[in-house]
Amino acid sequence: MNHSIHSADRSTHLKIVVVALIAGIAVTAFGIAARTSVNYSQTASHAVVKAGKPVAVTSASEPMVR
Repeated sequence: MNHSIHSADRSTHLKIVVVALIAGIAVTAFGIAARTSVNYSQTASHAVVKAGKPVAVTSASEPMVR
């Protein structure tokens, strides 16, 4: 068994290329299948949130007196 890629024979290089090609196709297929078909330009126009009055948030349980 040869553990060096430099001195490997032609069939070993071919096996490495085939495995890399199959892995690349699998990752690409998974990425295409994982896409969502939601059109975000339409959903963003309905989710508008407007700012209200300013609010002071404290960690004390007593009301703040000014």
